[in-house]
Amino acid sequence: MKQQQSPWLRRIWKENKGFIVFIVLMVFFRSAIADWNDVPTGSMKPTILEGDRIWVDKLAYDVKVPFTEINLNPHSEPARGDIIVFESEKAEKRLVKRVIGVPGDQVSMHNNILIINGKALDYVFEGERVGYQEFAEDLLGVTHSVRVSKETSVLQSFAPVIVPEDHYLALGDNRDNSADSRVIGFVPRHEIIGRADYVMFSLNYENYYLPRPEKVFARL
Repeated sequence: MKQQQSPWLRRIWKENKGFIVFIVLMVFFRSAIADWNDVPTGSMKPTILEGDRIWVDKLAYDVKVPFTEINLNPHSEPARGDIIVFESEKAEKRLVKRVIGVPGDQVSMHNNILIINGKALDYVFEGERVGYQEFAEDLLGVTHSVRVSKETSVLQSFAPVIVPEDHYLALGDNRDNSADSRVIGFVPRHEIIGRADYVMFSLNYENYYLPRPEKVFARL
């Protein structure tokens, strides 16, 4: 005997079909194609601020079956300078950091100066405020801003390490205020969700949550 569909279910579907289809497509889109994440901390300052809503390209490196971790096509690998979003098992939360070292790289840091494969990176002074300075860091061809504290920190130096296969060394741009690979270790490839490419919009937590117009669709 054919089971009859409940009248109230039919009515809900008929009256809300467009909305239901939209929700299903949106969930599929955010699971497999792209997502947007709120940034609650300042570990990526000055590049990403608290209150930024970042666009995460989930197809940047992999094509996965929606709602699973099954990787159908790992077509690309993160490069130095990429801002990656990953689910950190050690930190027990989702993190946003910049790739500094790729598999096989030797990386060290001395007084906030990075040394990659024996070459010290170049830094250009950009400005300073109370408690910190900002520099343009040339990450072997990828230039971006970093913030460093004027106070001494245990995070400012580490001995040479070799980035193992299928792992990455990732740091926050706010070098003395970031729990990154110096704290949680190398980032396993399988934890990486995607690449952050844009700030969609931003709310200023320190100014009544007013929007920051200059951050709308700002390229990272």
